[in-house]
Amino acid sequence: MLTNRATLAIAFSAALLLGASTTSVAQAQRPAYSRTYVPAPSNTGSAVAANGADGVRFGLRAGVNVADWSGDAVQSLQSLLDLTDGAVTRQQRPGFHAGAYVSLPLGPRFTIEPGVQYSEKGMVMSGKLPIEALDFLNAQATATARMSYIDVPVLLKGYLTRGLYLYAGPQASYLVSGKARLEAGALGFSAYKQDFDVKEYFRELDFGLTGGAGYQFGNGLGLSAGYDYGLSSLDKNNNFDAQNRVIKASLNYTF
Repeated sequence: MLTNRATLAIAFSAALLLGASTTSVAQAQRPAYSRTYVPAPSNTGSAVAANGADGVRFGLRAGVNVADWSGDAVQSLQSLLDLTDGAVTRQQRPGFHAGAYVSLPLGPRFTIEPGVQYSEKGMVMSGKLPIEALDFLNAQATATARMSYIDVPVLLKGYLTRGLYLYAGPQASYLVSGKARLEAGALGFSAYKQDFDVKEYFRELDFGLTGGAGYQFGNGLGLSAGYDYGLSSLDKNNNFDAQNRVIKASLNYTF
């Protein structure tokens, strides 16, 4: 009887040890991305949990663009504009972007983040009558390239600290709309305003690189700032060389 009880006690102890060891191994192998690098708000003390057992998370992003063109053609244009002594100037075009993304963890410090978003790009040229005697008229004309794209970035994000990250990756863009808007006016009144469809003169596909930095809070909100560097010439007929350049600031929410 004593031998049987001893054997039962040994077997019971071994089962407890085996169960504890299995639990420890399972906890050690659990993905640590959201626990380590997505910080929790100070009033809750817990990190944002990932969606699903595999740590996949979805989100929405929106923000502002400050767009321009660059390239040999733009440099030549700027040289001509300089000859006007400020009568004609080149400016950046403000716009916005909005879309969605999915975050796929690659380990405790990295995620890959494909996404899709609508984005406004282009440039602005404005001029005034270069006649000093007519300055009182405040006569001006503006030409704006109003280009709209669907961007598909694939970002690699690396976390430097809990919440703070850098990102970079390739981006493909599809041109959905291309218009040139001409406006003219004087004395504060608009005298002329017309949009022209110029999409047929531009390439439908644009390829580039994007990169920047951001911070992801534990409550799902995040902030980021980045730069899009276009690699493709925009002109479909190769009559001029120009590429998209976009500075952007974004607000995102990760579910």
